[in-house]
Amino acid sequence: MNNRSAKISALPHVFIFPLPLQGPVNCMLKLAQLLSQQDIRVTFLNTQHIHQRLLNCTDHTNHFKRYANLRFETLPDGLPEENPRTGDQIVNLLASVEIVAAPIFRQMVTAGDYGPESEAPVTCIIADGIFTFAHGVAAEIGVPLLYFDTISPCGLWSYICLPKLIEAGELPFRDDNLDEMIINTPGMEGILRRRDLPSFCRAKDLDDPVLKVILKEDEHIPLAQGLIFNTFQELEGPILSQMSNICPNIYAIGPLTVIENARFEVETTMSSTSIWKEDMSCISWLDVQPARSVVYVSIGSLVIVTKEDFLELWHGLVNSGSRFLWVQRQGSVIGGLKGLETPVELAQWTKERGYIVSWAPQQQVLAHPAVGAFFTHSGWNSTLESIVAGKPMICWPYGVDQQVNSRYVEQVWKLGLDMKDMCDRVVIERMIKEVMGSRKDEFLERAGRLAKLAKASVEEGGSSFRDLDRLVDDIKSMRIQAASGQN
Repeated sequence: MNNRSAKISALPHVFIFPLPLQGPVNCMLKLAQLLSQQDIRVTFLNTQHIHQRLLNCTDHTNHFKRYANLRFETLPDGLPEENPRTGDQIVNLLASVEIVAAPIFRQMVTAGDYGPESEAPVTCIIADGIFTFAHGVAAEIGVPLLYFDTISPCGLWSYICLPKLIEAGELPFRDDNLDEMIINTPGMEGILRRRDLPSFCRAKDLDDPVLKVILKEDEHIPLAQGLIFNTFQELEGPILSQMSNICPNIYAIGPLTVIENARFEVETTMSSTSIWKEDMSCISWLDVQPARSVVYVSIGSLVIVTKEDFLELWHGLVNSGSRFLWVQRQGSVIGGLKGLETPVELAQWTKERGYIVSWAPQQQVLAHPAVGAFFTHSGWNSTLESIVAGKPMICWPYGVDQQVNSRYVEQVWKLGLDMKDMCDRVVIERMIKEVMGSRKDEFLERAGRLAKLAKASVEEGGSSFRDLDRLVDDIKSMRIQAASGQN
């Protein structure tokens, strides 16, 4: 057998490069695990910062030993270790990755250990959609590129519509009326107001650095051989249909939080890949609470809030009369909590009805029968996890796709309430009382119905099950075509 034939007979080799943040890494890592169980060699490219946190916060050795075809590589993200890598630092992170990490990535797959002449050459690249440099790298070595945007498809579609919005004069906004309906977003007619567009759409001019990054992504998305999404057809079929107009090859393979368990009987909720240390004591606390009596509160791994908003949220939680489990992530409050004067009544009521942790095992929390609702920042992973668990949401979005997600939760899927652009104790109290009380049955019925559809999609014969099979088959066939020199 000659060298070329040997390469064709070897396992296909997928190189996965996620955006180095908790949500994208967690999502793409689940995909990496799935592919590695399908006779596909997978190399997962982590930044050194993220990988060290993964080692520190998980039972790394035991968790990954079942994935014989999965290996990790690391590279620097270029930021100093003390950089908090919170939501306000995203532009700096992206710029640093392109300057420092992208050349190392290119070297790895073009001339390094995974280059075309190596023993295990890369046959397919899966990269975050924001990494526009991946297209040039894939073209250089002649392998297919699949973009995996780990934000919601409805959020990404709003990104892709930006050129149309600019051309029509809807962006930048002509005035301060955030309730004006958006017209030039096909498939979203009658849904989005200005305030429901991603937060960067409020920029006053088109030279805004975030807008420039997104517009560049818009140009590159159609260049990929396929788009992967963590969603399911029954949830976002109309948006996926719109997306197929720019890239016909769409793989909707979510919810990734449950698909591995459905296919391989792996209990994903018991094997965390969080880069934050989870406090498991909250599960014991939930165990002694009445059914559906607890509001779970978490604003994710990137959101930062002011001390004023922090106190408003606290007052609203206490005034609602509900029990609450509250994740207070280190670094989530601007300036920290040192010196914050805590009203005596808040501390007292929290002691009686609340429980506070620095990070929680979110899937287990949402699945717990004591939890009745999720007060969330509307990140896509959190939104999907709430849908899978059948829990209604109160949405307080921060940025990226979260404004779109929160609108869809209330207006389209009718799974909860949208509290964007405010943090007022009276509103928080009212919304909690609605979701946990006066409209409880209404929201629970809808959430339960959608949870069944989510779980059915990943079972044999389901829409996501079929799309994952097609993705695996395509990766293998694309690999043979690439090795044979075909297009």
